[in-house]
Amino acid sequence: MPAEWEAHRTSGSTIAAIATPMGQGGVGIVRLSGPQSLDIAEKLFVPGPRFKGFKAYKLHYGWIKNRNQQILDEVLLAYMPAPYSYTREDVVEINCHGGPAVLEGVLEALYHLGAEPAAPGEFTKRAFLNNRMDLTQAEAALEMINAPTQDGALLARDKLQGHLKERVDSLRDSLEELKKELCLAVDFPEEDLECLPLADLAQRTNAAVREIDQLLKAFEQNRVFREGALVVLAGRVNAGKSSLMNALLGRERAIVTSIPGTTRDYLEEAINLGGLPVRLVDTAGRRPTRDKIEMMGLETGRQLISRADLCILVLDAGQEPAPEDLDILEEINPGKLVLAVNKQDLVSETPAWVQDLKDKGLDLVHTSATLGHGLEDLTRAIRSRILGEKRPEATSSLAPNLRQKTALDKARQELLLLAEEARQEMPHDLLGVRLDYACTFLDEITGRIVTDDILNSIFENFCIGK
Repeated sequence: MPAEWEAHRTSGSTIAAIATPMGQGGVGIVRLSGPQSLDIAEKLFVPGPRFKGFKAYKLHYGWIKNRNQQILDEVLLAYMPAPYSYTREDVVEINCHGGPAVLEGVLEALYHLGAEPAAPGEFTKRAFLNNRMDLTQAEAALEMINAPTQDGALLARDKLQGHLKERVDSLRDSLEELKKELCLAVDFPEEDLECLPLADLAQRTNAAVREIDQLLKAFEQNRVFREGALVVLAGRVNAGKSSLMNALLGRERAIVTSIPGTTRDYLEEAINLGGLPVRLVDTAGRRPTRDKIEMMGLETGRQLISRADLCILVLDAGQEPAPEDLDILEEINPGKLVLAVNKQDLVSETPAWVQDLKDKGLDLVHTSATLGHGLEDLTRAIRSRILGEKRPEATSSLAPNLRQKTALDKARQELLLLAEEARQEMPHDLLGVRLDYACTFLDEITGRIVTDDILNSIFENFCIGK
């Protein structure tokens, strides 16, 4: 552990912060952590009737004073002594009414009595430094806070419970055991011991690579639950893209008129489609134009389509596909395409060209944005194309984040080089160096080995109060 972090852990400071979002609310929480937490809180707390002293993990009714010793608010106060608290320090939480003036008044009083302002993520940072959790659990706490849907929260939950740490530690232990066997004869030449046969080394190295590959696959499978899937509405002008976006959102977000080319840039909104977080983008309608601004909007639309997890090509049921529509069909991989035949309420029967598209095996949904018809079918089609009908628990809930994936990639590369050098019959002690490097990268994931820069980059993304 870096010296500056160890010094901070043992500095004995008591920190305080508002632990609930700013703004008006029914309840707001001010959190204290450190050796002086209870002493400071006692100087401000006026107990209610039947109070017989602070008891751990109980709510105590009373009143809180401001820095001028005036009664400020009616509160519930909880005391969690070390080491059985979130930070493994003494923790006090003051449950107030959730108005900004009240919370700021309490916080000001705590600072006046010696508490220090908490930095972003400092409560979780202290939990990590005091060995309450490893780095994967600390990052999972942030992922839990930022999860856009319940499925995303479930992914964070398993890591918060330490399951990813267990998986990585198990992999690391197997590599450490492999290294011991590999280097036994090198370390004790007088014992005339046999080194690990290279065939066994290759077999066990490949098994470790497969274990890493499973985690890397989970990263890609569950990426959309962390970042949100990029779904782009495309098509020619006046096909009903903006109307369809409004219908999916359930509100008027995009301007809809009968004038072609109303959307000249693009609009993006977040939406939860049955547990799948989606970044829904309405792009400019395609048509021949010499207008420079519109041309820029069309180019932006093409770039968005190229990056999209899914493109919804919106077609007007009353008109055969135009050249602009056929261009989009040519540009996009069918596996990333859903056709929405819109304005279905304006046609009496299904046009022949729609059946032709179905016959080509394209995923097609009939919709009417005006009447709200077909939206559930479209939602199911979006989920099916992006997830393949799988929910997170059907893939792997132990999905690493980008930092963890990078470390896994590096460990995997070391193991592949180890297997190659083993085939070349490199000396056993040099092969052991590869295992050392692989273990180091795995240690970066759990925080057993970590640099100041990594710690700072992780915890600066937390909110103050967590």
